[in-house]
Amino acid sequence: MAAPNDEPPADAARPPEPTLAQVAAMVGVSRGTVRRWVERGLVPGFDGHWTPSAIAYVRVVARLRARGHSLERIKRASDEGQLAIGPIEDLLSPAGGRHTLRAVSRESGLQPELIRQIYATMGLGLPPPEGFSDVDLEMMRYAAAVLAAGFPLPAYLQLLRVYGQVMAQIADAEVRLMHLYVHKPLMRAGVPNVEIAEEMEAMTREVLPLAAPFISYLHSRLLSHFVEQDMIGHVEAELEDEELEEGRLRVAIAFADLAGYARLTVEQGDEVAVGAVERFVEAVGQSLPADARVIKTLGDEVMVVGPDPAALAMWAVDLQEGVEPGQPAPRIGLHYGAALYRDGDYFGREVNQAARVVARAAGGEVLVTRPVVELADGVDGLQFRLIGEVRLKGFSEPTELFTATARED
Repeated sequence: MAAPNDEPPADAARPPEPTLAQVAAMVGVSRGTVRRWVERGLVPGFDGHWTPSAIAYVRVVARLRARGHSLERIKRASDEGQLAIGPIEDLLSPAGGRHTLRAVSRESGLQPELIRQIYATMGLGLPPPEGFSDVDLEMMRYAAAVLAAGFPLPAYLQLLRVYGQVMAQIADAEVRLMHLYVHKPLMRAGVPNVEIAEEMEAMTREVLPLAAPFISYLHSRLLSHFVEQDMIGHVEAELEDEELEEGRLRVAIAFADLAGYARLTVEQGDEVAVGAVERFVEAVGQSLPADARVIKTLGDEVMVVGPDPAALAMWAVDLQEGVEPGQPAPRIGLHYGAALYRDGDYFGREVNQAARVVARAAGGEVLVTRPVVELADGVDGLQFRLIGEVRLKGFSEPTELFTATARED
């Protein structure tokens, strides 16, 4: 193992290599500590030069030590290839900070407090303490341009919050799927740590540039779809007599989950139960009306919103009829009303009521409220039968519930 030198050899063909002292300062430890980590083999592939990969390993070791892990545990994890993904972080991180908050404020025209608010809203926490990179500065210029174009700040902050939540889910899935389907198989195969790191870094370099065009493509296609739906919604809103409060939309809200899911996990195990959920969520997504969409999923529960209660009621009935024998039957609750729209989600009394309706349904059953029946009754293929008035949890007044089924010829 080559010993770390305080002064790296000069190389005019590439940027100056950091010294041992500089590497130690980057991670907040002493030079002696970094030397010991190198001597104990905690920096795989170190050959006397402080490459970005070697520095990334030092950073990972420092974080693990700060969380209380022993050097023996870290060494074992390193030998088993568990830390091989660490150097990829350096590949993904923007170039080091060069701009202060005051400088970014001056260059972008945004107030420092608004810059802090934007970072927090996107889910990035506080602005980087080491300073802003050129990429950070460019993003703040983009933000300033959006606001200068007249886009309202409250709406823009909501949009940034949605971006942050969605991109966090995407990034989390990318890392976890890479771990499950690339990293762990290499570890199980006994591939040396350094080779795992090299292979994963090479894959990241090759695949990462393909993510942005794909995301941009999906965004453009879906944006076109929702612009069309919004235009239709404006026309249909003109037919409504009641003026809605700002921030509210009149929508049909459906909750659907799998009856007996908890029992299925106990009797047949998590893998079988999760497989049933995946098939259920896929069936929901593939069968929805064009103007409806899945808002979120939580375990085996799916929340769906659309503008047309009749179309959503027909979808629910058809979904029930399409359940294959032996598969868990979904239960579906549907309500229609004015919901509060915030951060890409729907909130308020009407949403809560839809959630309470599904709790009253049995497996294979579609339950709907009076507002749905009033707008969907008489639609070909649907029929409704009054069950009666029930007291839904959290609601003082009774709610009329109906079963929705396919109309019998």
